Amino acid sequence: MKNFKNILLINFGGIGDEILFLPVIQALRKTYPSSKITLCLEGRSKAFVNLTTLLDNFFCINIKTKNKYIELLKLYFRALFGEYDLILSSGGNSLISVLLFLTGIKTRIGYKTSGLSEKLLTYPVALNKNQYAARMYFDLVKPVTDTEFELPVINVDETEKIKNSVLIHPGVSAMSVSKSIIKTLSPKMWADLIKRILKSGKKVYLAGGPDDNECISIIREELNESDLTNFVDMFGQTKNIYDLAKLIKQAEVLICSDSAPMHMGVALNTKTIAIFGPTDNRKLLVESENFIAVHNNVDCRPCLWDKRQVTCKSLECLNISADDIIRYI
Repeated sequence: MKNFKNILLINFGGIGDEILFLPVIQALRKTYPSSKITLCLEGRSKAFVNLTTLLDNFFCINIKTKNKYIELLKLYFRALFGEYDLILSSGGNSLISVLLFLTGIKTRIGYKTSGLSEKLLTYPVALNKNQYAARMYFDLVKPVTDTEFELPVINVDETEKIKNSVLIHPGVSAMSVSKSIIKTLSPKMWADLIKRILKSGKKVYLAGGPDDNECISIIREELNESDLTNFVDMFGQTKNIYDLAKLIKQAEVLICSDSAPMHMGVALNTKTIAIFGPTDNRKLLVESENFIAVHNNVDCRPCLWDKRQVTCKSLECLNISADDIIRYI
């Protein structure tokens, strides 16, 4: 198998997308242990690099701005003058193959999205979206590695599990909120779930990011003093994504929405119960007894991304009760 000294990987998206991309990085590091691996990602996801030791370098390109073409030009020049001998991109746009070709990098890997991509890419890979997204990304690396697919793995310090603990993370990404895409339960429903779990004798930890402030505030208001035995409010205590990763690793069970913490739970091998509404759990959560998708089996789901770009008004898919969730703990 050919040796690659300098590898450039391009994967745009949120932190969850970067975690799903980890099997590609893991396979390349295993196959080419002495290679220098650089990842190009969006600025909003740069905290991801604190979760893995497999990268040698990274840089950010912000393609979701008014200056996206200037940003892509920056990417082009970074690739052109970076002395890379392998470039791999997860982008599904048909023009990605043109960008990769123009860099002059000898080995170019991307998805086969058009007849042009078949001619311009060294390895045009069939894009199969009807599978777990981490496997979809892993298809890209198959032409240059013989390693088998492995689940994403996050690197955090070893820590003991907190006995009888359940970590609740109700938030979703800031981008989802800004686009009014609803993928999680209402704060009152989360509060009801917390009360039910506490009554069962479990110790509940509540966490969230800065964007979850409103949701967390309502949850707090719904909880009475009598509810707070064995309740630990960790909101604001996790200062960065690494702190959150350590907390997820300590928990016996993580309950969250379809969001980055869900992917972190998988990558940390913590039992994860994920709430799914309009998105497709089959594509976003690996099938396993340890990773459980909870959803309402209405005929219209999943719809988000495949059939529509915003959530509907009825949200019947999120008609999920505490009983539906608790039975998996």
